[in-house]
Amino acid sequence: MGDGSQHIFRWDLDKTYLETQFDQLGDLLRSAFEGAEAKRSVPGASAILRELRRGEGRRVCFISGSPKQMRRVLTKKLAIDGVEFDEFILKPNLRNLLRGRFRALRDQVGYKLPALLRGRLGIDATTRETCFGDDAEADAFVYSLYADLLAKKVDQALLAEILARSGCYRDTVKRTLALAQQVERVPAVQRIFIRLERSSTERFERYRPRLVPIYNYFQAALVLLEDALLDSAAVVRIALEMAEQSGFSVADFVSALEDLLARGCLTRETARDFALHLDSEGIPLGGLPTGSQIVQAFGARVRALRTPEPTPGPRPAIDYLSALAADLDRS
Repeated sequence: MGDGSQHIFRWDLDKTYLETQFDQLGDLLRSAFEGAEAKRSVPGASAILRELRRGEGRRVCFISGSPKQMRRVLTKKLAIDGVEFDEFILKPNLRNLLRGRFRALRDQVGYKLPALLRGRLGIDATTRETCFGDDAEADAFVYSLYADLLAKKVDQALLAEILARSGCYRDTVKRTLALAQQVERVPAVQRIFIRLERSSTERFERYRPRLVPIYNYFQAALVLLEDALLDSAAVVRIALEMAEQSGFSVADFVSALEDLLARGCLTRETARDFALHLDSEGIPLGGLPTGSQIVQAFGARVRALRTPEPTPGPRPAIDYLSALAADLDRS
């Protein structure tokens, strides 16, 4: 899986890993007081995290907007799911509340961006990153801004204006600008995944092709296969867990793959190679007849696909001020 170099996987938690509802006050209270056993993970999320963590030099880092007081229950939930992590950052909401920093309670840019930059300090320049988020907040904006900051596509003046327009407090602006100057500026972010729950793929068109909106984690697994961060056996294990634990069918998997191909997020070559690998003896199916049938049927359907390969065109630079106005109004 890959070339053995260092890789960091940065994950949001609510709606990215956990099926959390927080549209109503009652949802927030229920989420805050329910135990680890009651929390539900998104289908395939724990499976893909376990697979990503298998390789040498792999780090899993969670950055969540959940309050620090939930650390115990959240880490217990991850342990129940068999997910190991290297870093776990939660939002200091109580401290913000006591200090009267009410804007910070909802602010995502001023919280997540400096956390990402701080996590990059001292990291070897060759270390690449993959980020996972959702469409409920500003994950697409923050991750893309972080990526372009590292890639020297956003300068200090533009960053300062973005932070000011997003409503960050002055000390947050100062701290974030300082962190941006301290990190080594290299194009480190290889891929961004945004799990869709309430948005269409068109909302994130400005962030492509680095950012891939996904409807499920089988789609993410296929793109990670193309990125050489997972192998075919890992994708099969993820698919089987989604089928056996969450009821995903052959039709669901084929539809997910066809959608990626139609949007130009996956090449036909990767899909074809994956289908061929499904017939090989090198992929362990765990002796599960139901799983074997799913895999075999899926392989046959993939080989029969005739989806045309889109021709990608040049992508303009992201207009972050326009993106800020569009995405933060939604979040």
